[in-house]
Amino acid sequence: MRTKISAVALLTALMPLGLAIAAKADTAPAHCDLYAPGGAYAYLSTSCTFSQRQGYIGVQLQANGQRYDFEPTGQSGRYTDQYGGLIYQNVFESGQSFEFPDGSELYVYWDASSSYGSAPVQDYGQRVGTLTAYDRGSQINVRSEPTVYSYAHSYGLAGDQVEILQCVQDTDTAGSDLNWCEVQFLESGAVGWVRSDFIIFPSDGYL
Repeated sequence: MRTKISAVALLTALMPLGLAIAAKADTAPAHCDLYAPGGAYAYLSTSCTFSQRQGYIGVQLQANGQRYDFEPTGQSGRYTDQYGGLIYQNVFESGQSFEFPDGSELYVYWDASSSYGSAPVQDYGQRVGTLTAYDRGSQINVRSEPTVYSYAHSYGLAGDQVEILQCVQDTDTAGSDLNWCEVQFLESGAVGWVRSDFIIFPSDGYL
């Protein structure tokens, strides 16, 4: 889960060494999490590229190809995006965040190997994952069998927490490195199969 930041810091201010190195780099690999307005968990968590030149900032997401360009306004911590919207920047030890006009937020973390947006595994005595999607509000099909050719009897939304019951290899496409996982929704109790690229897995090293 993200950490809320109470104060806006300047990139030019004194900061921890790791942040200073990342801020000076023209382009650097990073990890990005996108949050819907008021969302507790990221609906998209992906590798990304952070770039900065003469105060201009660019963020390129790997998962869906989306790019964000931020132009400085002359006021510290305030930018405009490519659509003219006012963007508020927060800088913190492990990265920085950008708040959009609709209240959604983009978090950029310097540790490119981490996924800070993954929902914490709560003590249910279960392996709990979180559904994720490329587009906010997208419906994620929950199927009767581990294949796209089976009936989608229901759907989930990004941020839904599910118990992961079992996972099997995806056989829809030859050579696929994806899996299908049978999941049970913690809130509704519904059970079905969801493809692994729509699941943020707990960080225990197992599918």
